[in-house]
Amino acid sequence: MNTSLPPRAGRRCHHVLNPLHSTHYFSPDLGKELAGIGVSDRNAAYFAVRAAAMGPVGAGTVTATFYNFRYEFVARHIPEVWRTASAEDVLAARARAVDATLRRLLGEEVIASKEVAEAAELALRAAQACDRTARPLYAAHADLPVPDEPHLALWHAATLLREHRGDGHLAVLLNAELDPVEALVSHTATGKGMAPKWIRATRGWSRDDWDAAADRLRERGLLSADGELTEAGTALREEIEAETDRLDRAPYEYLGAAGVERLTELATGLLKRALAAGAFPEGMVGKG
Repeated sequence: MNTSLPPRAGRRCHHVLNPLHSTHYFSPDLGKELAGIGVSDRNAAYFAVRAAAMGPVGAGTVTATFYNFRYEFVARHIPEVWRTASAEDVLAARARAVDATLRRLLGEEVIASKEVAEAAELALRAAQACDRTARPLYAAHADLPVPDEPHLALWHAATLLREHRGDGHLAVLLNAELDPVEALVSHTATGKGMAPKWIRATRGWSRDDWDAAADRLRERGLLSADGELTEAGTALREEIEAETDRLDRAPYEYLGAAGVERLTELATGLLKRALAAGAFPEGMVGKG
């Protein structure tokens, strides 16, 4: 194990692996595959594919593990979706959608390249050091078999690393006393992530919910009157990311500085290609 990683090396690696994982959520291939097993609603499809590794869980479990979704919004689709398609069928449909999505975005030549195989090997090696303790979404996905094909193995490893970091991040948000909407508002105010209109539409929050959360952040001195982070708000968000890094350090320390640098390089190239192929909807990112 090499613990002498450059500052934020794990975070930088996460920031290019996570979008590779997330491409399938916005892919027409996912809608096609889920519709083929009877799940035609886009929100129901998202809840089902991300939760399926845990089995046919209820709305409470999904809300708890996803954190920033409105419970009533989740409950419109969960557990009803499991009466339409089993968790096993959803996982199989997701795998087919991921395969189709990556082949379309990256191209067959890249899919078959030694770079994808190398990235998969590095990401899987890093994931060996992830810990199941108090990380339900990671633990559920860690129980799934590793796909044989390198591009799918890379996606699987990216999923493990994403959910491992995400589970730890939720503990940090709780410690910071940010409720789900406050976490979304404060993160959006950093200028990163999805635009508020996308967040509200996909998480089930109303504009009133959003504005009320912003008011609570202003009362804590974290948000200014014009919706920007104050100095205290910026400091809190930086502390949240630093603590998330600390809780997520094991896989990247295990991989070592050279391995993390190489994985970041490879994933960056793949992500750039996916973005150029239109992996995400226009206008999704930003403050709009």
